[in-house]
Amino acid sequence: MDDIVRAGTPRPRIAVFAGPTATILNTPDLITSNKARARHGLPLRPSRFDVLRPQRLAAPVTLYVKAFSAHPLEKDSADLYAAPDGWLDEDGTFQAERPSGDATPVHVVELEPADGLYPLPYMGRQADGSAWEETSTAPYAPPEAARQTFYPDARRFYEEIERFGLADHGTPVQLGSLADFEFFRAAPSGGYTTGPESERPGQDFFVYYPYHLQSEPGLANLARATNQVQAVLDTGEFAGVQWLEGSPTVDETLYWLGLMVDTKVPLVGHAAQRRHQSLSADGDRNVVDGVKFIASGVALDDCGEDRVGACVIVDELVYSARDVTKVDARPGGYEVTGGHGGVVADMGGYGPPQLTYLPVRRHTHRSELRLTVLPERVVGVTGRLGSEVSPVDVATKDACGLVPAAMPHVSITKYSRYAATGTSTDNPPIAEEEVEILARIDANLAHAPLSGFVCEGMSPFGMADPTRNAALSVALFTGMPVVRTGRGNTGGMAYRTDPTFISGNNLTATKARMLLMAALLKFGALPPAADPFNPTSDERAATEKAVARYQVVFDTH
Repeated sequence: MDDIVRAGTPRPRIAVFAGPTATILNTPDLITSNKARARHGLPLRPSRFDVLRPQRLAAPVTLYVKAFSAHPLEKDSADLYAAPDGWLDEDGTFQAERPSGDATPVHVVELEPADGLYPLPYMGRQADGSAWEETSTAPYAPPEAARQTFYPDARRFYEEIERFGLADHGTPVQLGSLADFEFFRAAPSGGYTTGPESERPGQDFFVYYPYHLQSEPGLANLARATNQVQAVLDTGEFAGVQWLEGSPTVDETLYWLGLMVDTKVPLVGHAAQRRHQSLSADGDRNVVDGVKFIASGVALDDCGEDRVGACVIVDELVYSARDVTKVDARPGGYEVTGGHGGVVADMGGYGPPQLTYLPVRRHTHRSELRLTVLPERVVGVTGRLGSEVSPVDVATKDACGLVPAAMPHVSITKYSRYAATGTSTDNPPIAEEEVEILARIDANLAHAPLSGFVCEGMSPFGMADPTRNAALSVALFTGMPVVRTGRGNTGGMAYRTDPTFISGNNLTATKARMLLMAALLKFGALPPAADPFNPTSDERAATEKAVARYQVVFDTH
C-alpha cells in the first residue's frame, strides 16, 4: 500500500468526520462471556466459543502459544521453521530444552499494555451482577438504562482497522504509513452522556440502535456540520475529507457538501451495510480504499485541484455522490442513478485507483452554491395562505457560515395514479383536494420563509396529475419553487412543459431536495402573487424569470 503515496510528496493529512446513524461506526452488543459467567456463577450461554472483543491489557503478561497452531498445514512445513522457544512438559512447566516424554512446543510471547488492543473475552456484567444479554439492561429500556454501540468518533475505529486488519499478503493494514489523521464529530452517532459537558441523544448525537431509541438530525445539524467541514478545510492543513454516515443517507450528505463546501481537495464518504467487528464487515475496507484514493492523488488535476467532486467509496467502487443510491442492505447494495455514468473510479485490481470517467457537473470549488459565494441575506416569504403573503428579509450566513435557523425547508410530494378523489369532469382541477400540500404551504409561510417542494412525478417526465399540479402552482405563486423529478431511479431527464416549474434533470427526488435547499440559499424565494390561486400574466412572467435562474443551477450541478 505504501507505493500509493506518490514519490516526492509529503504524507497527506486527512480530516475524518463522524456523521449520524453510521453503521460503519457501530459495533455488535457487548455480551458477557462464558468466562465471566463461570467465574461469577451465572448461567452459561450455549456457545462453543466465547466471542473475543478488542480490549486493553492493564499489566504485562507472558503467554505460551502452541507452535504450528496458526494454520492446519503449518506443521506440514515444520522443516522450514526455526526451533520453538521452548516446550511445556507433561505438568505444564516451561522447559527451554526439550524434555523426555510428551512435550508441547511453544512460542513465548510477552504482551504489554503499550502493544495496543487485543481480542479477549468480555468480562463486564450489569450493576446488579447479572450478565449482559443485549445493549440495554432490559428490552425497550430508556436511554439512561442503555449502553451505546456507536463510537463517538472514528479514532478507535481506525485503530482497530490497523490493529486487526490484514493486507492481502499477511502484512498489517498500515493506514498510518499512508496518511496522518485528525478526527472530528459532526452530528455524530455516539455521544458522551456524563460529565460537565454531557451530550443529549437526539440533539447532540444521533443513533438508530437500540432501534427504539433511534433519532434523526435536523436542518440545523446539517448547517452546523457544513460550517464545521468548511472551517476545517479553511485551515489548509488537509489533503482530503472522509465522511462516515449511515448507508441510506451518506450519498445525500456528500452531494450537499459537494455543492456547499468551497475546497480543492477530495471529499469522500463511506458507509457500511454491516457493523464493524461483525462477520464480513464491509466498512473497514471502504475506509482503507478511501485513504488510498485520497493519498493516490488520482482525483486531482494537473494544478493539484479536485476534478471529480464529492464521492461515495464503497465496495471497491468510487461513485459520484450525485449519481448513486443505496438499493439493498448488503455489500454491493449501491447502484448508479440517473442512467448516465456515475462510477468515477475503480479501487480493485493490481495497482492504484483508476479513473473511469470525469463528471461534468459543477462541484466544490467550481460550484455556484459554495459557501464563499452565497449572499448573507436573501428574501423569503411570510404570511398566511388566503390572505396577504409578504416578502421578508432572511439572514442566511454569518461569520460562522450558514445560519442554522434559516435553513430552507423542502418537502417531497409523490405522484401516484388513482389518488384523486374528485371526478374527471372537474374543471379547473380542485387544488383544495391536495390538503397535504396546502397545509404545508401554510406551515411554511408561518415557520419557514425559505421553502419549496419536490414533486416526484411520472418517470422520467416529472409531471403529476392535474390536481396535484394545481396545488403545486399555488405553492409557486406563494413564493416557493417547485422541482419536478421522475420517480424511482429515472434514466431520463424530467420534462419542462411549464416554465414556472423547475426540471429536476435526472436527479432523484432526494438529491433534487438537497440542490433546491442550496439554491434557495442563493436566490431566495420566488416573487409571490397577490392571489396565488389566480396569478396575473405579469406575475406569471416574473415567476418564470426567477425560476430560470434556478433552472440553470439544476442543469449544471
